[in-house]
Amino acid sequence: MIEKKLVVGPFQCNCRILICEQTRDCILIDPGDDAETILSTLANLSATVGKVQVRGLFHTHAHLDHIGATREVKAGREKSGDEAKIYLHRADEPIYQNLKMQGQMFGFEYDDPTPVEKYFEDGQELNFGSLKFTILHTPGHSPGGVGIRLHESAADRISETVFTGDTLFAGSVGRTDLWGANQDQMFKSIRDRFLTLDGDTRVCAGHGADSTIGHEKRENPFLS
Repeated sequence: MIEKKLVVGPFQCNCRILICEQTRDCILIDPGDDAETILSTLANLSATVGKVQVRGLFHTHAHLDHIGATREVKAGREKSGDEAKIYLHRADEPIYQNLKMQGQMFGFEYDDPTPVEKYFEDGQELNFGSLKFTILHTPGHSPGGVGIRLHESAADRISETVFTGDTLFAGSVGRTDLWGANQDQMFKSIRDRFLTLDGDTRVCAGHGADSTIGHEKRENPFLS
C-alpha cells in the first residue's frame, strides 16, 4: 500500500491518500480543504507509481474541515475519468448539506456540496484492490461519525489501522459541543468500537499525530 498524509486547511485536518500498489485503486479519507494541493499530489503520484484511480472519497464525519474540498476534488478527478464516489454515514447528511451554514459560522464561504452517493453502514465491508475496510459507526462527536478500519495485508506488510476522525485523538478525545453531539454516546463509541481493537492497531485521527490503541488505553487521560 502507498499512503500519503496531507495536513490541510486552517483547522489542520489530516487528509489521507491510500493506494493499492497492484491496482492503483485509491481512497481519499477526509478531503477537508486545499483541493489544489490534494489534486496536485494525486497527479504527482500518478506520474511516479502509475495512473491512480480514485474510487472513493471517504468521510469520517461531515464537519466543514473534513468535507470542504470534496466538491472540487471530486470534480477534478472525474475529469480524469475516476469514479470518486462520495461516502458518508446517512446520520451526518443534514450536517453535510449545511456546509454553507457551517462556513458562515467560522467566516468561510462554500458552494453547496455535491450530493452523497454512497452511505456507510455499521459493519459494512468495502474492498478496493488490496485495500480492505470495515466501517464502525461511532456516534457522539457527530451523529454519523464513523471509524474506518483498514485491515492487515500480508502482501503489503501493513498492520491494522483505524481512522478515527475527530472521535479519538492521540492523548485526547473529540469535542461534543457541536451539531448533534453527545458526550456519553461518544465515550461509549470509544470504549465499544475502538478500545476493543488489538493494542497494536494504529490510530490515525482527523487531526494531530498517529498513535496506537494500546497507547491510548494506557496513557490517554480522558480514558482513565
